[in-house]
Amino acid sequence: MEAVARAAAAEQGDRIEILAGDITDRRLGLPANHYERLAAETTAVFHLAAVYNLAVPLETAQRVNVEGTGNIVEFCRRCEKLERHNYVSTAYVAGTRKNVVYEHELIMGQWFKNHYESTKFQAEVWVRESMDKIPSAIYRPAIVVGDSETGLTQKFDGPYFMLRAIGVSQKRGWPIAKYGRAAAAFNVVPVDFVVNALMAGSKDERAIGETFHLVDPEPISSGEVFTLLSELYASRKPAYTVPARPVALALRAKPVRHLFQGIPAESIQYLNHPVRYDARRASDLLERNGLRLPRFSEYAETMVRFFREHEDDPAFAPEL
Repeated sequence: MEAVARAAAAEQGDRIEILAGDITDRRLGLPANHYERLAAETTAVFHLAAVYNLAVPLETAQRVNVEGTGNIVEFCRRCEKLERHNYVSTAYVAGTRKNVVYEHELIMGQWFKNHYESTKFQAEVWVRESMDKIPSAIYRPAIVVGDSETGLTQKFDGPYFMLRAIGVSQKRGWPIAKYGRAAAAFNVVPVDFVVNALMAGSKDERAIGETFHLVDPEPISSGEVFTLLSELYASRKPAYTVPARPVALALRAKPVRHLFQGIPAESIQYLNHPVRYDARRASDLLERNGLRLPRFSEYAETMVRFFREHEDDPAFAPEL
């Protein structure tokens, strides 16, 4: 198991115990003795488990994202010494909302672009309803990309879909196209920033009961992201624009999706959805803990280099 190997290699790895579980099971897939021991000893819970797939079927998303969260909340209620439930949600619980979204808001009559968004919304509702009995903090990252220093990531999605499209055009000698006006803000954050912010919040007493947008407070547009990635990967800018809706429709056809290496049709909407996530509470948290979000331009080259080195690696192959 990869987790066991990483724990063994870590500093003070002998203090780490790995237990395989299943959050879709009410007792987390753990033997009774382990479940009861953890309930008696646990002081902090970090809940990051979720299905992150824009094309995920509703049944799977419901089972993992919603019921799984309910099982974690139930476990937290049983924890005799619990000091903090650190729940990782997503900025996209805002669904189809436009303009400015604030951290304290959740239920605003919004619709959702896919089952991932709607089930993460349901899960956050569950966590919020438990806050009167469980000390909790909620973190809403934007689109998460690889480590800003190394480029390391476990999955190519978000802006990596842009790189796949640019790569297909480059290798076939086609001019590079941009999808829609792409004037909307495209909010990405590196995974090391998310981890550092989560760890800072987990030790900050003022974070209890709060919700934090872990986002770029000054995001650049989708078009600017696409242009920068195109220059870094292919040494040229996009040559023309294709309307977004026909592109999304075309990607629903398996041959087209296969040609473009598994880019999901659902991803196109995020290039042109005009929304900004206010992050004043997160900014205060980061400031008092000496953290800073790097600008996208500062780590884009590292991200592209890692993608170029691994784009044909089967471990990163998209679902077709």
